[in-house]
Amino acid sequence: MTGPVDAESSVSGRFAAVEGAVVAGGILSHVGSPVREQRDLAAGRAVAPLASRGVVMVSGPDRLTWLDSITSQALAALAPGESTELLVLDPHGHIEHAAAVVDDGERTWLIVDRSRAAALAGWLGRMRFRLRVEVTDASETHHVVGGSRAAVAALGADAVWIDPWPGVSIGGWGYAPTDPHPGADRDWAEAVVDDGAHARLAAAAGSGAQSLAGELAAEALRIAAWRPRAEREADGRTLPHEADWLRTAVHLDKGCYRGQETVAKVHNLGHPPRRLVLLQLDGSDAVLPEPGVEVFSQGETVGVVTSVARHHEEGPIALAFVKRTTPEGADLEVRTPEGVVAAAQETIVPPDAGRTASVPRLPRLSRRH
Repeated sequence: MTGPVDAESSVSGRFAAVEGAVVAGGILSHVGSPVREQRDLAAGRAVAPLASRGVVMVSGPDRLTWLDSITSQALAALAPGESTELLVLDPHGHIEHAAAVVDDGERTWLIVDRSRAAALAGWLGRMRFRLRVEVTDASETHHVVGGSRAAVAALGADAVWIDPWPGVSIGGWGYAPTDPHPGADRDWAEAVVDDGAHARLAAAAGSGAQSLAGELAAEALRIAAWRPRAEREADGRTLPHEADWLRTAVHLDKGCYRGQETVAKVHNLGHPPRRLVLLQLDGSDAVLPEPGVEVFSQGETVGVVTSVARHHEEGPIALAFVKRTTPEGADLEVRTPEGVVAAAQETIVPPDAGRTASVPRLPRLSRRH
């Protein structure tokens, strides 16, 4: 589950009256059946209002070259309607912010975790210097709705971001060894809509003309696709390599930016200290661990759970960071106040990730439009 947003948010006011809706902390958790909602989202029969997302808008003629110079992604030649994502790193290469990126020819829209939107907008504002750019935290005037590309195309959006995951973008690098990738069939897009379009969506949902899904469903599909998210997988010390984020959010051949030296060194000469895994949790009881609980192997702490969901096909699953040295075949367990939950791991980032000579380059995919 995602963190709380303002209890007075439009989600509380507009979607709480939808039949079956459960709203917590301003977030539409579900509308009565999270399992069915996952199927509807995946099939394009429903959309999910994502109150946990915020929107930062960047305008001005220098916006793309400026964003290119201060983030991990090559954006100077980004075409209108093209979707990508970027990371803002600290000087040591740790992820501070992650943003979905789409430009409409006049403005660049950044979709971020709402809890971090103000901080990202503030940081970008301080980095403007004398360039012709304007940064606006548009989280109060614009809203994000997720679903399949076809489902969100009908919303009258100001911008639509099509998730490039799990393709390997130009300049990127994929560590995950699985072919096909479990996220390959995930059709996911996020629409930025203004307040009027958001109100119309709520009215359609209230009348039964539009099917909705909650954020529990969206999170379950994300986790099953091994898709990292800043609010969950960026804990203040996360390197992009640890979450396989070089795949879509980092251009390894572009010019200098803050944190680039660490990105290059780890990728070419070393190994990230942790690696992201998917945990298949023992589903024999109703215990679902919370993000933040520790992961153990043979009685020793080896990691921490970052995201948890109950998937409509796979059952209880989680994303977790474990020490790089944790054997891929090791039996793991998660300890909760209710008891111990056994966990089988699926490798997302292998222990030998980095040192590119030892990791075969995966086929690169162009960015999706």
